[in-house]
Amino acid sequence: MINNSSEKKYAVALGYFDGLHLAHRAVINEAVKYENKGYIPAVMLFSEHPRKVISGDDVPFLLQKEKRDELLSLMGVKPLFVSFSEIKDMSPEEFIEKILINKFNVGAVTCGYNYRFGKNGVGDSEKLLEICKQHNIEAVVCTEITLDGENVSSTKIRNAVTGGEIEKANKMLGFTFGFSSRIFTGDKRGRLLGTPTINQFLPEGLIVPRFGVYASRVYFDGNEYIGVTNIGSRPTFDGESVRSETYIIGFNGDLYGKTVEIKLHKFIREEKKFPDGDTLKAQISRDIKVTEEHFTSQNKKI
Repeated sequence: MINNSSEKKYAVALGYFDGLHLAHRAVINEAVKYENKGYIPAVMLFSEHPRKVISGDDVPFLLQKEKRDELLSLMGVKPLFVSFSEIKDMSPEEFIEKILINKFNVGAVTCGYNYRFGKNGVGDSEKLLEICKQHNIEAVVCTEITLDGENVSSTKIRNAVTGGEIEKANKMLGFTFGFSSRIFTGDKRGRLLGTPTINQFLPEGLIVPRFGVYASRVYFDGNEYIGVTNIGSRPTFDGESVRSETYIIGFNGDLYGKTVEIKLHKFIREEKKFPDGDTLKAQISRDIKVTEEHFTSQNKKI
């Protein structure tokens, strides 16, 4: 147990931070403010998604754990891990006493306006404020975060990613959606078409973006390039497995076996089956032009 009268207290952000989007970070930033009072800013994380434990549903994540931990470190908060199975049958009072007070020595908590806790979600943000007051724990409830007239939520971001609205998803995230994975050897058809690609499988459990072609940025070995990324199953060549194929503009080296990060900036078009390689090659040329024009226009805005 962490709890000890001589130990520093924690200011803990509460919620399920599966995307670290704008609303999540508003809650976390409130916890960070308590550093001025001598509290240690922290965020409580579950080792599994609550819906997985309750109903068995697999909920795709928006952010790889490695990237999540990197962002949390940059925000200056310490992750505190809890098993949802351990707390799911606790009453709101038990959760605060056994977990927040006895386990984590909490002096302050922050949460979103729609925060639920306790068995069957019987506790809400008002209940949290009430119980925390009884234990002399400071508490802050963050108001709804909206963007372009919509409230920011993980569900809406997932819908935007799967619907091809990647620019909307990126705005709600507050960063660019992407992934990192190892390059594997493909069938080298892109090389025959004059546009060699790097082949990657999407990380297991990551939400799968709408199949199609994206203007992307590519990162490896400290370098940044722009690219044309196709997410899908390659119907022109009767592909079956879902993968990411990226043509890196201006790069001709060998990246097999390396881990490369891809960030999706703009949805260009749907994936489609072409009658032959020449037609596909002509379309790829158009995709490259659209990608270059997109990033040129973005650079002009900066």
